[in-house]
Amino acid sequence: MDLRTIVTYLDEYLRIRAVPDYPTALNGLQVDGGRTQVRRVAVAVDAAQATIDRAVAGGADLLIVHHGLFWDGNQPVTGRRYRRLKALLDADLPLYSAHLPLDVHPEVGNNAVLARELGIDIQGTFGEYKGSPVGVWGTVDEMLREALAARLDALLGVRVKLVPGGPERVRRVGVITGGAGGSVADAVAAGLDAFVTGEGAHHNFFDAEEGGINLLLGGHYATETWGVRALGKHLEEKFGIEWMFIDHPTGL
Repeated sequence: MDLRTIVTYLDEYLRIRAVPDYPTALNGLQVDGGRTQVRRVAVAVDAAQATIDRAVAGGADLLIVHHGLFWDGNQPVTGRRYRRLKALLDADLPLYSAHLPLDVHPEVGNNAVLARELGIDIQGTFGEYKGSPVGVWGTVDEMLREALAARLDALLGVRVKLVPGGPERVRRVGVITGGAGGSVADAVAAGLDAFVTGEGAHHNFFDAEEGGINLLLGGHYATETWGVRALGKHLEEKFGIEWMFIDHPTGL
C-alpha cells in the first residue's frame, strides 16, 4: 500500500484537520520516511525511544502513535529528541500521530472503544475542547460502583482508584481517557453517576466528592491503548495491512 494513500486516508478518517487539539500535538504525519510502500504498521501509545526501536526491529514500514514527538514545543534537536529522530530517519521509518482526533473518533476512538468494552450503551457526548465534544456517556445495567470498578480493573489489568463521591448504584457512566481528571465538573453537569478517566490531580478527589459523582482512575496509559489497537485492526480490515501493537506501559 502506498504511504501517501494511507496518510491521506488517515487524515480524512480521523478528521485530523477538523478536530481542535493542543498546538504541540502536531497531528498527522510528523516524520516522513524514504519508504513509499507500507506492508506492516506498528501502533503504540507513545513515540518513546523504546517503541521506535521496537518498531524498527519489528520491520514496520509506518509507526502510528497517540502521543507524538513534539509535546515540549519548539526545542533544539538535541538529547532525546535527536536520538528519537535519528532512529526514525536512519530506518526511513515514517511516524504518524493522532491525539484528540483519535480520542474522540466514534468508531476507533479511545473513549468510544473503552466505553463499549465496559458494556456502556453510548447515548451521547459531554465536555468539550474549543467547542468540539470530547467525552462519551451512556448507560449500563444498574450496578454497584464497586462492581463497575472491578469490571474496569479486569479490563485494564491494573488496580483502579475509585473515589466514591456519588451514588452507591450507578447507571449513567461517562468516559474520557487519559489525563482528564479536570473534567469532573463536565461529568457532573451531564448528570452522570460515574466518570471513568486515566489520571487526575489531588484536588479532583474533592471535585468528585463535593460534586456527588464517582470517579474512577484507571491510569493514563492503560486507558489509551484502545484507540491505536482499534486503528491497527481497522487498517488491516480496510487495506489488508499487517499490524502489530507495541506495548510499553508506564504504570501511570
